[in-house]
Amino acid sequence: MMASIPWTMVALAWAAGLCMPLGGVIAQLERSHESHVKRSWLAGITALGGGILLAAVSLVLVPHAMQALSIATLLGLFLLGALIFMQLDRWLARGGGAKGQLLAMLMDFIPEAIALGALASASPAAAMLLALFIAVQNLPEGFNAYRELEGAGLTARQGLGAFVLLSLLGPLAALAGHLWLADAPGVLGGLMAFAAGGILYLVFQDIAPQSRVAHHWSPPLGASLGFMIGMLGDRLVG
Repeated sequence: MMASIPWTMVALAWAAGLCMPLGGVIAQLERSHESHVKRSWLAGITALGGGILLAAVSLVLVPHAMQALSIATLLGLFLLGALIFMQLDRWLARGGGAKGQLLAMLMDFIPEAIALGALASASPAAAMLLALFIAVQNLPEGFNAYRELEGAGLTARQGLGAFVLLSLLGPLAALAGHLWLADAPGVLGGLMAFAAGGILYLVFQDIAPQSRVAHHWSPPLGASLGFMIGMLGDRLVG
């Protein structure tokens, strides 16, 4: 069994995950003085991440889930994901936390890494393109999530260290997908439906409100560009 593991795909999943701390490094290095232009630019980056997440839901997670599940199961798991992450978000809010970007990033990254591992044997080329897509979306999401955690009081070492540890979820998820879910499309589809419901809730509850800047065009344009990146990735993988 171990000899059949596609270690190249595992390495690609980790490389894609390392784009999360790379986004955090960029956020740490960005220390210009506060201004309206800077606030608009940061709101645009937040909206870019939100657009990519919406693309992941509509172009990757939901289509795979629809192929594998009955409509009743699809809707039930999608709603369950939204409800569970609503409760988790409310629990974080009571504790003064603000981690919507981080949760949405992980809800996106983990199912896609599992799908990457499941695709590794059947379609290596598609798996490599999917890894590239994950890496591209993890960069702005890592940037936004780092700034969110920084605002919650984490030091640079704590934030970047946490992101490096979280990047290890990529190869672990890819291994799980390859070993256990390559021949279980229903389970994989259920995981994707659950993740899609949670991501959509978090985008509109936590991410979209943070990206608004009065009388400025960068946030909606950033969301559009993020969705364009998702469409490009979907077309490349498809």
